[in-house]
Amino acid sequence: MKKGYNVAIDGPAGAGKSTIAKRIAKEMNFIYVDTGAMYRAMALYLIRQGIAPEDTDRIAEVCSGADISIEYRDGEQVVLLSGENVNAFLRTEEVGNMASWSSAVPAVREKLVELQQRLAATADVVMDGRDIGTVVLPDADVKIYLTASSATRARRRYLELKEKGEEPDLQKIEQDIIDRDYRDMHREHSPLRQAEDAVLLDSSDMTIQEVVERIRELCR
Repeated sequence: MKKGYNVAIDGPAGAGKSTIAKRIAKEMNFIYVDTGAMYRAMALYLIRQGIAPEDTDRIAEVCSGADISIEYRDGEQVVLLSGENVNAFLRTEEVGNMASWSSAVPAVREKLVELQQRLAATADVVMDGRDIGTVVLPDADVKIYLTASSATRARRRYLELKEKGEEPDLQKIEQDIIDRDYRDMHREHSPLRQAEDAVLLDSSDMTIQEVVERIRELCR
């Protein structure tokens, strides 16, 4: 089996992981593994099995039957469920609701980690999250811990919301970020932490392209 080249990017909420990971994948012609989309595909699978979101025992029972993967077709990321392109079904309210429930079931997480590892074993991938370098891809070729100060992350989120025409409260956004960091770092399963062999990148005073260039240097 071909061993893919794996780039793992971890870090707290609002550090720009997804933006950076997508850019790296595009520039290096790698697959960006959207782990959130995989959880939604699992949710769709469970809905099609006729399972209620609250029925966590049944979710744990049947989730092992799901076959989920990610490919690029004509430059577009395609999420496959048993070989079917399910992109068009992933953003519905029903799927989002089921994903919220099912993602908390340990058996679902175990199954998706197994699928993510299988994908990474056969393709060149960039994956981002909270525990990619520590749990999902402990043998990744390059590991990055991407962070930024809570003030910087709050300001970025504030500007995003302003662009959407909202009137956000900067102080509240920063407090929410601090609270979320604490929860992520102290949760029982797969807490957020920097892998021992990960390179720390603080993007507080860096542009997106500067971060991308630094990671590409590490890959080279």
